[in-house]
Amino acid sequence: MKRGTSGSASRDDQLAAVAKAARRIAANVSSVVVGKDESVEACVVALLAAGHVIIEDYPGVGKTLLAKALARSVDCRFARIQFTPDLLPSDVTGVSVFDQQTARFEFRPGPVFANIVLADEINRSSPKTQASLLECMEERQATVDNITHGIAAPFMVVATQNPIEYEGTYPLPEAQLDRFMLRLRLGYPDRAAEDALLEAQTSSDPLAALAPVVDARGVLAMQEAVGHVAVAPVLRGYVLDLLAATRTSREIYLGASPRAGIALVRAAKALALLRGRDYTVPQDVKDLAVRVLGHRIILSPDAPLSGHPEEEAMERILATVPVPVS
Repeated sequence: MKRGTSGSASRDDQLAAVAKAARRIAANVSSVVVGKDESVEACVVALLAAGHVIIEDYPGVGKTLLAKALARSVDCRFARIQFTPDLLPSDVTGVSVFDQQTARFEFRPGPVFANIVLADEINRSSPKTQASLLECMEERQATVDNITHGIAAPFMVVATQNPIEYEGTYPLPEAQLDRFMLRLRLGYPDRAAEDALLEAQTSSDPLAALAPVVDARGVLAMQEAVGHVAVAPVLRGYVLDLLAATRTSREIYLGASPRAGIALVRAAKALALLRGRDYTVPQDVKDLAVRVLGHRIILSPDAPLSGHPEEEAMERILATVPVPVS
């Protein structure tokens, strides 16, 4: 970027500082979650874009480790909620308790009143308990006994679930999935990465030496900077074309919502910032489209089913929608 004036030079310096801080978070998490740089980058993107992440994969591949490493990298309040069939909504949002000394009800906030919340095995709780997160994730607030309590920013939910074991689970409804900006799948590591894991994580706790690299105020500054990243009209048109393609494809029964388009643009802006730019390019959208839109579509009954069908359907749409050249 050219620096024509002292004002633009100052803005470039601020951008460089924000991008450097974001990359420090990614590097810190990657030091523990080995061989999953793209997934780590996606988590940092969601953090910068003030979004939420659901990590869906097999047991033992590092879902919880990734969430905890991200939380350890940010010096702010962290809470973990272990979702079980007997978990109640009040166990998530909090409860009002009568104080005999003051003769008044006192609100005791639940674990959702944190900056980064790990919702572990979210599909193991009842739909009623799952729904207690809807207001929190969308509006950054929780209503208990008809009184609304705000949740301090930054606020991010990182949920995990196992897609293989269905016994005793409650699949998340579409409205709940739509609140997550990104869905990630980690997969098994390659041989070199798994060898590094065997060496590093069999002698000590990998999180013990992980220190924060930014505080809550730093995260808020990065989120504010994301809002200033430019998106050209032609790039917004590209996002609209992708959304329209999900709604007209024969293999998709329900296409992506307008909220999905907003999430894709916000995520693309965050990725551009992470890569050191104050403007987005088509590649930013392409790199995130499957993770942002894949869990927001419902396939038609006659759609091909193999592997991860929603992601594969989105890959086919990306291959057919023309990419803007300017």
